[in-house]
Amino acid sequence: MENINLTAEPWKDYELIDSGDNKKLERYGKYVITRPETQALWKPLNPDAWKKCDAEFKWAEGKGNWQKNNLPESWEMSWQNIRFICQLTSFKHTGVFPEQSPNWQWLAEKVLKIKEPKILNLFGYTGIASAVAAENGGKVTHVDASKQSNVWAKKNAELSGIEEVGIRYILDDSLKFSEREVRRGSVYDGIILDPPAFGRGPKGEVWKIEEQFPRLMETLEKLLSKKLGSFFLLNGYAAGYSPQSFLQATESYFPKIKAEFGELRIKESDSERFIPSGIYVRFVR
Repeated sequence: MENINLTAEPWKDYELIDSGDNKKLERYGKYVITRPETQALWKPLNPDAWKKCDAEFKWAEGKGNWQKNNLPESWEMSWQNIRFICQLTSFKHTGVFPEQSPNWQWLAEKVLKIKEPKILNLFGYTGIASAVAAENGGKVTHVDASKQSNVWAKKNAELSGIEEVGIRYILDDSLKFSEREVRRGSVYDGIILDPPAFGRGPKGEVWKIEEQFPRLMETLEKLLSKKLGSFFLLNGYAAGYSPQSFLQATESYFPKIKAEFGELRIKESDSERFIPSGIYVRFVR
């Protein structure tokens, strides 16, 4: 095992401009937004930069909302050849998770090395990882319990010029779908998953990570191909677990693998500071 913190550097359509006072200032395309950030316990370095904000997410009386200044409902962004829609949601998200850019690069490289790769993306959300895998030759099965997220993911793939045969979209509970795939005898050359702490399936199925995660991991061990080059990528955000916890959980279901694990973090564009933004575990057979 190797403990590596993955750092997302600024790219053409994204940068973390500044952070502090429990907030972060980011540029998505040509628009600058401010969002809450509990990790930012420090002081901002560039107070003047915050005055040029196009939108800010604020909490009031237990509810959050965006205060916008001539901002469109949505706009396009890109990372390398992948294009996608950025949109301000009621949960302060944008549909884009920039801290994943090192994983997108890793994913592209691993998919390219497999002949006719079959990829499974669980809890796929807006599907940028699905588009990256498909753009590099993968046949992707994208699973999410939200119809809205699947529609968003499909639009992102279309923007990137990915043919419909490259990705199939499944509206389903990730655990139930995976267990059915085991019964069908399906095998995947790469598995990506980003399980939430809590969620609901399209038929009201309850997902609690502390209860369903072990069962899912046991299922995925059966779905992942044993051939050389097959890979596994697990991400985590709001569940409160450490990278070590995710590593040891992965090792318990996939013994004898040599995994990389650590924090996902975003670097400020004009300083050496970082915002911790998640955790990951990944390995290649």
